[in-house]
Amino acid sequence: MLHLIKLAVGIDSFDNLAKRQSQKLERSAGYPGSQSLMYVTRNMPRRSEEILNGGSIYWVVKRVVLVRQRITDIKSVTDNRGKARCVLVLDPQLVRVLPRPHRPFQGWRYLGSTDAPEDDLRGDADLGDIPPEMAEELRNLGLL
Repeated sequence: MLHLIKLAVGIDSFDNLAKRQSQKLERSAGYPGSQSLMYVTRNMPRRSEEILNGGSIYWVVKRVVLVRQRITDIKSVTDNRGKARCVLVLDPQLVRVLPRPHRPFQGWRYLGSTDAPEDDLRGDADLGDIPPEMAEELRNLGLL
């Protein structure tokens, strides 16, 4: 299985990403395919079949891999200027992963299954009296 990794530009937390994607779904309500989140990119992955075999996109938030989303489809489209584009259709469910630092890069990159961070199954049950904002900051720093 193969994944993609991408910087979440302009996003500063897991909650911010969830909010933005929720707003995007609300704005697209009533349009064909509106039940799915779509991310448009210039380049079509050459290894699409491997990605569609259960792959996800891992989002890097403020230099830390924090979250993934399953990629449900990859489509080739033409924009309003006649340029070829790629649409990644994403499952709206965001899955927290164990935070891992990652340096900045441009575009997206392939990410092998062995290199992908594991899902964070710890939840918030063991955080005691830590306020949610502090817990989020500690997660963003890779400390939780």
